[in-house]
Amino acid sequence: MSILIFADQAQGKIKKAALEAIQYGAKTAAQTGTTATALVLGPVDAAELTALGNYGVQKVLHVADARLHEVETIVFTKIIAAAAEKEGAKVIVFPHNFDGKAIAPRLAARLKAGLVAGAISYPDTSNGFVVKKSVFSGKAFANVNITSDIKIISLIPNTFPLTPGSETATVEAFSPAISDGDFKVKVIKTETVSGDIPLTEAEIVVSGGRGLKGPENWGILEDLAKALGAATASSRPVADAGWRPHHEHVGQTGLTVRPNLYVAIGISGAIQHLAGVNGSKVIVVINKDPEAPFFKAADYGIVGDAFEIVPKLTEAVKQFKQA
Repeated sequence: MSILIFADQAQGKIKKAALEAIQYGAKTAAQTGTTATALVLGPVDAAELTALGNYGVQKVLHVADARLHEVETIVFTKIIAAAAEKEGAKVIVFPHNFDGKAIAPRLAARLKAGLVAGAISYPDTSNGFVVKKSVFSGKAFANVNITSDIKIISLIPNTFPLTPGSETATVEAFSPAISDGDFKVKVIKTETVSGDIPLTEAEIVVSGGRGLKGPENWGILEDLAKALGAATASSRPVADAGWRPHHEHVGQTGLTVRPNLYVAIGISGAIQHLAGVNGSKVIVVINKDPEAPFFKAADYGIVGDAFEIVPKLTEAVKQFKQA
């Protein structure tokens, strides 16, 4: 039961979520007594590929075709299916990010494979092949037994902490049969979100809502995020109002984040927002309304005016780091 891991990349760098998937696949292979292979598509430096051995895999299949620098789901599905056949893979692991969400269902249909999207546990093979995932917007859990011959799992980012080692992987060139005719979609332009920390990969997120009263007040949130080394996010009403870009919107209709620390400033805590953040390890809520629903989900809460509390919190963080 060989394991294949799809390791997606952006601008030649392997994504953090992909590293988590590689580590997951390698550990699962070790537990089940089989082998794990990572698959990388597109131009990536050799050093970046061999370093994937730090996360447990001994072999990396690399398709260096320059046409694969952008994700094209039809082509990627075809290549991953070919790699799975080559490796005899019975388990295929994806990150549950934009790429994984687009490709994994297509691959499952192509290979007639069972799919667990958004897994949060290693497989339990004591009685079948059971994988745990959250359901009902994080209010419950489901243990899914995959009974198909080929099994596909996608992992919620930031669920499995990275513990890199000091090994290197062997890189093997892979050249599946693809033609220009396979590329049904032509990418004309790509707009890359600027910022030091991608929101979906951030371990600390500082998020703001309508309680900040306007985009001109966002500086206090950004100062706190900079002090913490955090990514910034927002509630949906803030994004809809144009205060912040939509790529920062977290919640049921936006991004799902699972950081170690989520700081919510001036956000009431509607169920739609909680659905996107309730997987956070620790939630801190700052709101002047003591009846705000978010306090029921918070690990720590501060009742008070954000315009007084946040600057003091930022200064305290800076002093702590200097100590």
